Amino acid sequence: MKSPYVSELGADQSIVTYFLVCGKEVCSSAKGRKWLQLELGDKTGVIYGKMWDGFEGPAATVAPDDVVKIQARSKTYNGKLELTVEKIRRAEPEEYDLEDLIPHTEKSIAELKKKLAGYVAAVRNPWIAQLLDAVLDDPRVAGRFERAPAAKLMHHAYVGGLLEHVVSLCGLCRLVREHYPELDGDILTAAAVLHDVGKLDEMSYERAVQYTPEGELLGHILIGYELVSRKMDGIEGFPAELRTLVLHLIASHHGHYEFGSPKLPMTREAVVFHYLDELDSRVGAVRRGLEAPAAEGEEIWTGRVAALGRRLLRTERFSAGTSGEEPGAAGGQGSKPGPAGGERK
Repeated sequence: MKSPYVSELGADQSIVTYFLVCGKEVCSSAKGRKWLQLELGDKTGVIYGKMWDGFEGPAATVAPDDVVKIQARSKTYNGKLELTVEKIRRAEPEEYDLEDLIPHTEKSIAELKKKLAGYVAAVRNPWIAQLLDAVLDDPRVAGRFERAPAAKLMHHAYVGGLLEHVVSLCGLCRLVREHYPELDGDILTAAAVLHDVGKLDEMSYERAVQYTPEGELLGHILIGYELVSRKMDGIEGFPAELRTLVLHLIASHHGHYEFGSPKLPMTREAVVFHYLDELDSRVGAVRRGLEAPAAEGEEIWTGRVAALGRRLLRTERFSAGTSGEEPGAAGGQGSKPGPAGGERK
């Protein structure tokens, strides 16, 4: 078994271990000094590494998606943990277990698929039901939907993350529909299932999560809009007004122009869905931030959580012993958060 994982690293620690290369870049300072910058990951998280000396060889031979063996020392820089890489080489396949290196949802994929099927089966609008079946039964979708992440970094950024995010949103949509009965529950379910379907082609995710050329040039909103449009074209008699409403949900779900949304939400369901999507993605980002290793001397604080633009207080450490329960007890403040969540939503 790989050791240590990213989540086990502390400051001033010498390590020899394996990582998946998620990104690399040769950087230069204003004074002309160069170094190799690496984004290194395993199933517990990502850490940045810098190689200062003798990096020319690795820079030419190591690429994203490679598994590498490194010798390094950890340190805290600007409040964040990073690695100073001393030695690095590509690892042989027999040296590592890929399951140790790729983040994966902690939930059962089979159970998530069963829940999603239940939400789709509950749709009463026959046109939306046909549309959802057409999308989810497409062999190009079905085989990848259960594996795709929901984002590269921000939330649900792991294998199965998109399916987990969609099922979570379906549940939120059902709860909100019960609270606000004027909402169209079928439209909300369609939004939950379809809003991020473009991410299947926006990113590659066989190993490290990377953006595809199509993803960089178009983004998941346009990719998903086109895919869903084609599916509606294939359903004879699909109502034009319903087509507009469904496509508007995809086009507006980011909620703001500055967040890449082509349109602002302008229907009751579109407004509600934007905030539900925002809620689920932000909770995913909070989980990711809280599960990241604490910097030395900052045990009760996370580093800056990019999706939120702030750091977070680790309340279970700040208020340890105040709940009258043992840390980690069910329902107490020490309860362990779920899988880490989540760049682009």
